[in-house]
Amino acid sequence: MSACAALGPASRAAFAQAAATVRTRVTTELGAFVIEVVPNVAPVTVANYLAYVDGKHLDGSTVYRLVTLANQPPETVHKIEVVQWGMNQPEDKPPPFPPIRHESTRETGLRHRDGTVSMARSTPGSAAGEFFICIGDQPALDFGGGRNPDGQGFAAFGQVVEGMDVVRALHGRAGARQFLAEPIPVRTVRRV
Repeated sequence: MSACAALGPASRAAFAQAAATVRTRVTTELGAFVIEVVPNVAPVTVANYLAYVDGKHLDGSTVYRLVTLANQPPETVHKIEVVQWGMNQPEDKPPPFPPIRHESTRETGLRHRDGTVSMARSTPGSAAGEFFICIGDQPALDFGGGRNPDGQGFAAFGQVVEGMDVVRALHGRAGARQFLAEPIPVRTVRRV
């Protein structure tokens, strides 16, 4: 009898979910953090992220935007706090892979909580190689949240499970402007 078959139904479901997780280590000049993703929860978004990781497209990327309560315009109704990182391609340079279908939090059941990893985007279906990590709970980023006028929210797909202190240290580098004049290098991103 397999180890999974010996478990009760609830334990089997938890075992199957745990067995399906994938972890990646993001190494920056301030240290490393580990992101855990579950492919069967947000399959399109996770496949996209892992394609960037496995192709080493995120090596040499940057943390380029730090959003704090203080550096958003005072009239911003739904303020957020995030660390944004990734390829940050110029508009005239296409990413290595086409943008992906938007998997909203209504579809996946995920929420933008402290340490949640999500896709940066402009319009639904425009996300590619840019990501962000929530600092604190950010319900305005979920489906129906008010941060984006289209109401579709952002595509959460992972969670920082180690090194949140490094993510907070990165966020601590924020200044008066959201976009960094000197982005913080991301050295490597690898499966662990």
